[in-house]
Amino acid sequence: MTTLDLESLHIFRTVAEEGGITRAAAKLNRVQSNVTTRVKQLEEHLGTQLFQRHARKLTLSPEGRVLLAYTEELLRLSHEAQSAVKSGTPRGVFRVGTLESTAATRLPPVLSKYHLAYPDVQIELATGTSGALVARVLAYELEAAFVAEPFTAEGLDMLHVFDEELVLISPKGVAPRTVIAFPGGCSYRRRLEDWLGKEAVVASRVIEFASYHAIIACVAAGTGIAIVPRSVLRIVGAERQVVVKELPARIARAKTQLVWRQGHHSVALGALRQLVGA
Repeated sequence: MTTLDLESLHIFRTVAEEGGITRAAAKLNRVQSNVTTRVKQLEEHLGTQLFQRHARKLTLSPEGRVLLAYTEELLRLSHEAQSAVKSGTPRGVFRVGTLESTAATRLPPVLSKYHLAYPDVQIELATGTSGALVARVLAYELEAAFVAEPFTAEGLDMLHVFDEELVLISPKGVAPRTVIAFPGGCSYRRRLEDWLGKEAVVASRVIEFASYHAIIACVAAGTGIAIVPRSVLRIVGAERQVVVKELPARIARAKTQLVWRQGHHSVALGALRQLVGA
């Protein structure tokens, strides 16, 4: 035995409840020798005595009482997991990645509906750039993520969920060549760099920030230019603080995709796909 298997724990709990091997074997519909062997194997694996033997009765040792508490919880969780899968109702922790802009403008109503429909799901959100989020999905750290094109799609399945309009913002009265952007891996930054390259505009330098509030504030202060979703400008009320310039359609139209590992399925992910797909 290399791990604590649920069957052994179930046998251990039954012996504890019945106070002996004979009664436990009868309740489990097993031969006594099999029950005895499983208990001994569990004790050998843990390196401790789980029962104190008194004539014809077994009582739990202090270590046995500790194990019984964990056993009750593990068996309860096992039953809950089976019920969730069989019923098709999502439960437990659901780890999802998202762009900061998506978290601020698109996800609040989605997450509100999800929580109302599936209150037993605890959603853990992680923000980052598209590149970083894709890497975390492929590394099994996140079950799914909302990312923006372009990104490397190898090994991923995806669903188109949102459309964003990107705009160029610059300070009023000045035309700096400094680019204000998220760190490398940001798909919107790649779009800006691609556009500047085609326009033969060379940025003097790039200043990196990890939030749109900081990026917009720096642009408004005259530090540089940036590319941001128009929806973000609206939600932070910054449209009058900067100069807003429309971009060519190939740059401005950005699709947000929900991505997950190729072939991966779960009840929680299926519920999210259905919700955003609708």
